[in-house]
Amino acid sequence: MAVHMSKISRTPATPPATSPSDPRYFDERDLEQELTRTFQICHECRMCVGYCKSFPELFQRIDRDIDKARAEGAEALDAQDFRAVMDECWQCKLCFVKCPYTKDDDASELLDFPRLMARTKAVLSRREGVPVVDRVLGEPQLVGALGAGVFAPLTNFVHRNRLVRKTQEKVLGISSEFPIPPMAKERFSTWIEKHHAEERPKLEHQVVLFTTCYGEFNAPSVPAAAVRVLEHNGFNVLLPGESEPGDALAAATCCGMPNLDGGDVDAFVKKVEHNVALLLPQVEAGLKIIVPSPTCGYTMKREWPEYVPTAAARKVAAATMDLMEFLVSLGKKKQLKLEFKKSLGTVAYHVACHLKAQKIGFPGQRLLSKVEGTDVRSVEECSAVDGTWGMKAKNYATGRKYAQKLIRGVSELEPDLIVTDCTLSALRIDFEIKNGLRPPVRVVHPIEAVAEAYGLMDAVGTSGVTVVEASVE
Repeated sequence: MAVHMSKISRTPATPPATSPSDPRYFDERDLEQELTRTFQICHECRMCVGYCKSFPELFQRIDRDIDKARAEGAEALDAQDFRAVMDECWQCKLCFVKCPYTKDDDASELLDFPRLMARTKAVLSRREGVPVVDRVLGEPQLVGALGAGVFAPLTNFVHRNRLVRKTQEKVLGISSEFPIPPMAKERFSTWIEKHHAEERPKLEHQVVLFTTCYGEFNAPSVPAAAVRVLEHNGFNVLLPGESEPGDALAAATCCGMPNLDGGDVDAFVKKVEHNVALLLPQVEAGLKIIVPSPTCGYTMKREWPEYVPTAAARKVAAATMDLMEFLVSLGKKKQLKLEFKKSLGTVAYHVACHLKAQKIGFPGQRLLSKVEGTDVRSVEECSAVDGTWGMKAKNYATGRKYAQKLIRGVSELEPDLIVTDCTLSALRIDFEIKNGLRPPVRVVHPIEAVAEAYGLMDAVGTSGVTVVEASVE
């Protein structure tokens, strides 16, 4: 198929609206013009065709109009076409990283395909309402608060029931096949309260750990490993809002990314404002905000100041660092202990998409490579979960299809340990290869692997992932 050149201008008359603070953000006519302009440039380029189904969908629809002599490019696309392309975007951000036409590359086109898809979802949600599935998946802190702790055994038992999962799929739209993360019997906040109560030496430095909803309710072993590693390297660990360990009165809430996935801008902004108010005094005291999740870290660094364009949000964003990025920065300053007690063998290191989007390299891989007797090999493929998209019934089959490159890449390495910064990718990897490797291999966060190499604790990882079993009815 020959690429046709449309008369649509490549350069916008004014910078595209990427924040709801811009009065054009919810203007449907302005959005339509920006979609048409962006899709035309993408059609002429076609560099990102392999990342997700959005681009094949986009190219097929423009080619259809050209073949029927209805258009020279994207100018005949309508609302149905725009929605179809948006529905296939799972916000991995890889097209933005690859795109040569972005603000980051000083290009005049100022393309930002992921933010444009998020804006499209926001406009549709404001007009039609936020879908039920997005309202449920958009509140992981509420779901976790109801299901973790003393209720965890019951919650996990219910989630193993196939009939419940099938009913949930029909009512809520959450896939009955997607591996649901187990709820933790002991929340991280409970663990660290006990930890702070122990007789511990006063350490020289302090950092703030933004534990994430997943760390608090589903995988407390990850922030617990972070605490042990940071303390091992001379840092007291505070939670958001604390001036001293254990004195926090208010808790951080979700970073808000699940709300953005559903187009619920208002809910996202409320979460950002709450978290910024909690974190700002600590930032102004000179502390760094350390985040173990690439998705949450990306959201805090890039999306918080975009959607809440205040000086406070910008300060907090500027003080936010990925957990492994922070540890590598200590290494550069010769402040990181490198006396490891245990080798990890062959490590398959999955490079998370939202780590690439931060453009900070792969700090987890770099640090694990310093462990003697450890061979770290990278797999740079997407898990096709990315936030809440892959959890939805309508997307599950497509997500599995696009994730197979990742699964094959990991399996072919026959690793002793699988490491990924992305907890949702860990779920998919663990679920897909659980029966494919002999003996079974743990899937862990890099901070868990580092803690194990130090001899501080054994990595737990995602071995407790909830798999639907036919025998449980």
